[in-house]
Order: sequence, then structure tokens, then C-alpha cells
Amino acid sequence: MSRKSVPVSPAPVPASPAGTPSIALALGGGGARGLAHIPILEAFDELGLRPKIIAGTSIGAIFAAAYASGLSGKQIRMHAFEVLKKRLDLVRDLYSARVRTSGGFFNALAPRPAFLAPEKLLDIILPARIARDFDHLATPLKVVASDFYAQESVVFASGPLRPAIAASMALPVIFQPVVIEGRVLIDGGLVNPLPFDLIADEADLTVAVDASGAPVRRPGREIPKAWETLFASNFIFERTIIREKLRTRQPDLYIDAGTSRFQILDFLKIDEILAAAEPAKERVKAQLARMLEAETLPAPEAIDHLPPPAAPQRLRLRRPLLKRRHPAKG
Repeated sequence: MSRKSVPVSPAPVPASPAGTPSIALALGGGGARGLAHIPILEAFDELGLRPKIIAGTSIGAIFAAAYASGLSGKQIRMHAFEVLKKRLDLVRDLYSARVRTSGGFFNALAPRPAFLAPEKLLDIILPARIARDFDHLATPLKVVASDFYAQESVVFASGPLRPAIAASMALPVIFQPVVIEGRVLIDGGLVNPLPFDLIADEADLTVAVDASGAPVRRPGREIPKAWETLFASNFIFERTIIREKLRTRQPDLYIDAGTSRFQILDFLKIDEILAAAEPAKERVKAQLARMLEAETLPAPEAIDHLPPPAAPQRLRLRRPLLKRRHPAKG
């Protein structure tokens, strides 16, 4: 959205009903597939629930920041449509966010770190009323990035918000790395694409939304195009990391957004992506309602095993959650 557009006012952040178990929400990366986070946030609003804490990676960090700033899922949907439906304005704004090189026309093809500067793009696409600093958020937030040289994760929970989001979404080739306090940072999905583990101990219930997806074979095309292979390779890494994490630790509710058939840059297919995520939204509402109404917890040995990697479930309940006999912490 152009900064001249009418700003979106954040909605009041309601507290969850007294006695309701607290919820930690993790939103993963996935490029355009991550638009599926919007219906999931709407599901929370429709149930009258608000997370106690949120963690986000890459595009998940963008939506997590907007939600943690106090915007509702519906407001985030409206803003996303405003940004993506004004195609001519979007193309112009993307051109202004490109990484510039010195030397003018004759140096236009010179090697450059990436095509776009992520912080400039955030100035275009973020809602005007999003918090500027972590301390000004309505809901605590953690944002994940990757340290390029140290080859480790970097978790932001304080300080300026926009640079942290920019670092988290800095997918190599597309976005220029972000330098913060001397560290060269790139896409957080390369180290922690679904950061539920960062917040699992901070609430009674952990919900993780996985939008990483997997390549889908297209009819009549045996071999993918070069650009498909390039971008899909990142999600092979992410999917592998997520599977390995789930073998050792699981969220209470794991959600596959169901948007695998879309490509990383399919942002202009917002209508189709949001429609594809609606079944996941309805299942989330049903499962969360059932979990909050449950009266007992099974013994730890009753926890289901992880589904086979070749056939991941779109929505899997790890264990029912008891309705606390005492007010939930936080």
C-alpha cells in the first residue's frame, strides 16, 4: 500500500474469556502461500480468542506483526486486498523498492546482492498503524531471521520492529540481506521456518500454522522450470526442518494451510489462496473449540505419533487440552 493511502486503524485487542487456556501462535514462512495465515487469524477472532504470544518467520512475521499490533484478521484481509489488487500501483512501488546500483544504465546488469530492498518494500505493504517497536505491540512477538555468516538463528523480541521483519523475510536472490548490529541477516525460514518451539513454554496451548507447502506436479510438465526449481528448493529445506522438529517436539495443534499448489510469488492469486485456506480455517475453529471444551488430559504416552512424511496431515491434533479448573496463566 502506498503510504498516502488511508491508514487502517487497529481494532481493540480483546482479552480471551477468564479461565480460557492461554495460546501461543506460530506463523511460518511460505511466500505467497503464507496469505493463508489471514483466514486462520480470522478464526481466532471469530472464536473470541487472542494469543498470549506470537512468533513469526518470513511472511509469517509480517502477518504476526500486524496481528500483534492490534489489527484484526478482517482488517489484515482488507489491507492485503488493497495492496495486491492495485496492480499498476504495486508494480510502480516494487520498482521504487529495487536495489539500486551505481554507474547508471551501463551498470544495470552489474552483480547486485538482490532485486529488492526488504525495508523499502515494507514501507509500501505494511499497514500504516503497525507498531514501530516491539515494546509498543499489543501482543508480545518473536521474529526469526538467519545469520548468514554465523549460520544460526537470530530471534528478535525487542527494539525496532521493521528491521527485524525485513531480515526475517529477506529470501536470497529476491531480497537484499539486512545488516543489524553488524550481523548480515537473511530469511528466517532457512533456520526455523515454523517457530512454535520458541513460544511453546509460554502458554498453555501452542498452535502452529505451516504454509511451507511442497511442490505439486503439473499435468503435462515432467520437469519444472528453472525458476520453479530455484524457489522450491528453499521450501524443500524448510519442509525438512519442520519434519525433523516435529519428530522431537510437537505443537498442540499443527495446521497445514493447504496451499501447496501455489508458487512462492503467486501473490496476485490472493482470491484463490484465501479460498484454498478456508477449509483449514473451519477445521481450526472446530478443533480449537473442542480443545477448549475438553475436560481431561490423556497421559503423555497417548500422544499420537507424527504422520509419515510422504503423507502429512493438513490438520493434526496432538492432544486435547483440558479446560482449566483454575484461571489460565497470563
